[in-house]
Amino acid sequence: MVSADDVSRKRRRLERRRRGNRGRDVALSELADALHARFQKERKIADLNEAISLYRAAVELRPLGNEKRSSSLQSLALCLANRHGYQGVAADLEEALTLGRAALALRPSGHPDRATSLNDVACDLGTRFAKRADMHDLVEAIEFHRAALELRPFGHPHRFASLQNLARCLRDRYDNLGVAADLEEAVTLRREALELCPLRHPDRDTSLNNLACDLAMSSEKQADTRDLEEAIEFHRAALELRPLGHPDRFASLQNLSCCLRSRHNNHQLWNYIPLGILFVLHRLEVFLAVLEIDIAVWGVVADLEEAVTLGRAALVLCPPGNAARDLSLNNLACCLRKRSEAHADMRDLEEAIELHRTALVLRPSGHPGRDDSLNSLACALGDRSEKQRNMCNLEEAIALFRAALELRPSGHPDRFSSLQNLARCLRHRYCIQGVVADSGEAVELGRAALELCPPGHPDRGASLDSLARTLRTRFEKQADPCELEEMVDLYRAALELRPPGHPHRFSSLQDLAHSLRDRYDKQGAVTDLEEAVMFGRAALELCLPGHPDCVVSLNSLACNLRTKFGGKADMHDLDEAIELLRKALELCPSWHPLRFFSLGNLVGCLVNRHDNQGLITNSKDATTSDGAAQTLRPPVQPNRGASDIDEAIVLEKEALQLLMPGDPHYDLCQRRLAALQMKIILQDTNTLSSGTSPAPSTC
Repeated sequence: MVSADDVSRKRRRLERRRRGNRGRDVALSELADALHARFQKERKIADLNEAISLYRAAVELRPLGNEKRSSSLQSLALCLANRHGYQGVAADLEEALTLGRAALALRPSGHPDRATSLNDVACDLGTRFAKRADMHDLVEAIEFHRAALELRPFGHPHRFASLQNLARCLRDRYDNLGVAADLEEAVTLRREALELCPLRHPDRDTSLNNLACDLAMSSEKQADTRDLEEAIEFHRAALELRPLGHPDRFASLQNLSCCLRSRHNNHQLWNYIPLGILFVLHRLEVFLAVLEIDIAVWGVVADLEEAVTLGRAALVLCPPGNAARDLSLNNLACCLRKRSEAHADMRDLEEAIELHRTALVLRPSGHPGRDDSLNSLACALGDRSEKQRNMCNLEEAIALFRAALELRPSGHPDRFSSLQNLARCLRHRYCIQGVVADSGEAVELGRAALELCPPGHPDRGASLDSLARTLRTRFEKQADPCELEEMVDLYRAALELRPPGHPHRFSSLQDLAHSLRDRYDKQGAVTDLEEAVMFGRAALELCLPGHPDCVVSLNSLACNLRTKFGGKADMHDLDEAIELLRKALELCPSWHPLRFFSLGNLVGCLVNRHDNQGLITNSKDATTSDGAAQTLRPPVQPNRGASDIDEAIVLEKEALQLLMPGDPHYDLCQRRLAALQMKIILQDTNTLSSGTSPAPSTC
């Protein structure tokens, strides 16, 4: 502990060492050391300024060849770096680097203080990288930190610091270049650092927090839920070591809240709907499944609720005027926005928007976090636009996304997300208003985002998928065959990056199946339709009961099978389509928005089967003569035309009841129902006139 008496005592000693006296350089350094130590405790800039002046004087008295010159250069560099951190003057950092390199040059391999010089220069390079984003600085910092770590083996008192410093630089490089090996090495280094901090170690909370942050990032990019679970465990442990009044409690509350929100995102409620809804299980199995599912659902909901609670607690620690209030507002707003998505509660979304607006006010032009606030507010407004169909919100979101993109120039680590977000909003506006310029700009932004994700980049799959979606939106309106080909290629490339087990594999399979169907409709290549069916089947296998897109997946595959039947006249395709549509209807209660759509598709398939009864006999003959085919597919059932048309009439009547007079589909539904009833009349007439069973219809 540095006292005023200690500084005064060393000041008096310096006064006794007048200019030219032997030992004056030592007295200068000792007083500078005491002032620097007092600055670190009391943060008085006058002490730091005086220490710098004294160190300069000591350096002048220690020319080249003096054995203590390197220590004076290092001390002066450290003080200048501290003043840069306190006042932000770039010249101080540049001089600190120059002096640090000079000290390092005086400490060749084998020098006992070489590791210290390597570490200090590396830290200053890391600081300059944070200011200028010059990757050369970061690469050199990593090189120096590695060299310092090699000179600090197991048991060295400063090995912990070197492990943390190297891990931090590797994480920075990962954030900028996306090389997974950097993040993996950072996690390994953080684990070793934590081992050096047993219980009650003063740096254990910091080590837990750092490791948890890197694991959370690994989970986000590598889609490994185990990393996220471990991150949450470590953040909880760090929070326990940071009780009320701890200066870093706020950070732990924020970090744990963010991880819980991420876990909620990864475990959507539809993953836990009881399988007994669609599958026949023994009663005990159903009971156990539902019990397990209820616990899982509660855990997911609890994560989001706890994230909001922690976010509110963090905000309490940041009253108006607190330097971290903007960060706390932004985090709580993100949690509320996510809870709004989960519970469809507009109150949460409204509060999130207000909090984001407040955070943006606290981040005026020039604030380093302004781009993030602009982006977050734009995302929330985009959500409200989709829920309320409010173009004003969409227009504001686009304007904010543009402003955020301007603050994220080439080389910025978040430029990719800004390009993606703006492209998505422009695509949405194009769907509503049809302005060609919006689609063109959205495609350009998507291509620019893809350029930032070369092969191996963790976001390349998302970028390929987003650009393909934009091209598909434009293709639906403009029908450019070149864009159709590119769209299929992009979806294929995205699917290759989403192997079995990837959380977005289902959507990639669905999208590729849809694009192949589009190409089949335009070009008529049967291979496209067959491949669309194959990918549709694969998607359906990943579609757990209760999945929000399960009904769409069932309908899509059924429609492709029905189309395939129209080309190959294989009744098995039509039978399978009917079974899929029956399952879709089981998942669509009367209020479901897709029930009318599913009813119409099933009616169409039933009518097709009624009208093609002659094929049933042929199909039966074929399966009888081909034993191998019979083992692969269930035999078709003849003589069910009457039951099919009767069922179709019942379903069409139900579909009509879902509509109100004046609905554009109402008249069409009435005409279809009349046509079905006419089939029954004609069938009965033919039966009475011939006295035999009705012949298959050929219409």
